[in-house]
Amino acid sequence: MKFVVGLGNPGKKYEGTRHNIGFELLAELSRRFGASRPKRKFDADYSEITPGGERTLLIAPQTFMNCSGRSVQQFVVFFQIPVASLIVVCDDINLPAGKIRLRRSGSSGGQKGLENIIQQLKTPDFARLRIGVDAPPGGMDAADYVLGRYGKREQAAIDRGVGLAAQAVETWVIRGIEVAMNQFNASDLPAADSGSGDRPEAQP
Repeated sequence: MKFVVGLGNPGKKYEGTRHNIGFELLAELSRRFGASRPKRKFDADYSEITPGGERTLLIAPQTFMNCSGRSVQQFVVFFQIPVASLIVVCDDINLPAGKIRLRRSGSSGGQKGLENIIQQLKTPDFARLRIGVDAPPGGMDAADYVLGRYGKREQAAIDRGVGLAAQAVETWVIRGIEVAMNQFNASDLPAADSGSGDRPEAQP
C-alpha cells in the first residue's frame, strides 16, 4: 500500500494558486486512474487508486499548508505504514515552472508544509516530489507569490509539469523511488518564460 500526499490550502479562495499544485497533482492522478469517491478522515480528503494493481491512497490535508504534518502523522500511525511507502508532493520556487525533482529524503528546503511533516513524523526519510512554480519577480514577497495564480506564459509549463509528475508518481508506486528518480530527474522539460528574477533560497 502506498500513500501520496499532495500539499495545498483548502477552500475556493486558494484554488489554482501556486501553493496548491500538490492538490492539482492529486486531481490529475484521480482523473487518470478513476479514483474512488473522496472521503474525509484525519483532517484530510482522501481517495483510492490502484496503479499497477497497487492500492494507493491520495491524501489532501485540509489543515492549511503549515500544519500538513498533523494529518499525515495520523495516517501513518493508523495504517502503521513505513515512511518508504509515503511520497509528498509540493510546490518549489527554486525550480523553473513545470520542472520536477524527486528525492528519497532530505530537508524541507524552506517549504513550510514539508517542514511540518518532517517535524510531525520526526524523520526526513520519506520521498518528496517538487514541482517548480518559478521564483517571484524581483522585490515580490515569496509568501504573496505562492498564494497568487499563474500567468498565461506559465500555465502551459505547469500543465506539462503536473502531467509529468503524475507519470513520476505512477512509476514510484509500481517500480520504486530509484527507478522514478533515474527516469524523471533527467527529463528536460522546458521552463516557462515568466520573466522572474533571481530565485530565493527559501520558500514559505
